[in-house]
Amino acid sequence: MTRLGGRTALVTGAGRGIGRGCAVALAEAGADVVLVSRSPGELESAAVEIRALGRDARPVALDVTDAKSIRHLVFELPELDVLVVSAGANIPEPLVEVSDEQLDSLLALNVRSVFVTVQAAAERMVDAGHGAIVLLSSQMGHVGAARRSVYCMTKHAVEGLTKAAAIELAPHGVRVNAVAPTFVETPMTAPCLAEDGFRAEVEGRIPLGRLGRVEDVTAGVVFLASDEAALVTGTSLLIDGGWTAQ
Repeated sequence: MTRLGGRTALVTGAGRGIGRGCAVALAEAGADVVLVSRSPGELESAAVEIRALGRDARPVALDVTDAKSIRHLVFELPELDVLVVSAGANIPEPLVEVSDEQLDSLLALNVRSVFVTVQAAAERMVDAGHGAIVLLSSQMGHVGAARRSVYCMTKHAVEGLTKAAAIELAPHGVRVNAVAPTFVETPMTAPCLAEDGFRAEVEGRIPLGRLGRVEDVTAGVVFLASDEAALVTGTSLLIDGGWTAQ
């Protein structure tokens, strides 16, 4: 409860899955948490869990692709020490079948909203002279895969933003890192993992032999947000069971 004691963290995509896990893990490490997603009911449920840990939780229902709304939230927060950007989506489909609408939707959520959120937080943190930003990337930000052309493209963009922002913000005491998980059992991956043979195929590609768990990812996020990672910036922590080592 002391690793992040006295700090305020903002987590996007905090209603479910990895985002919610990150919000709870940060609270367990001592942080007060501002939770953002489009689902008020899920946010309030997460907030109740965090308050039970003795930490403050502020649920804010908004669409992160609304740049004006996310900037307003970031700028009006009394404090902002940690940002975790977890909001994102994947729509697996063959490259030649990707519609303009699907392309624009994923670019807006997985790339543009990430940039806008980081930009707003960076301004606050530069003024304060400190801060830690952690972006949820993916092993697909390091490799390619069939039926994931758009998702891979967006996560490679997140990896590039991580490196560039880290270099630019380092002189101001702000660290920027990413975590890049393999397939993790969450509501987002459930449809894919339910397909015939897909789970076995994925597990066969992971040298450690199992899918990721939310807590595997949140452990990395809390580390990167904490002072234990004081000399770590511009890196991508692969939590992939060895997938990208092959």
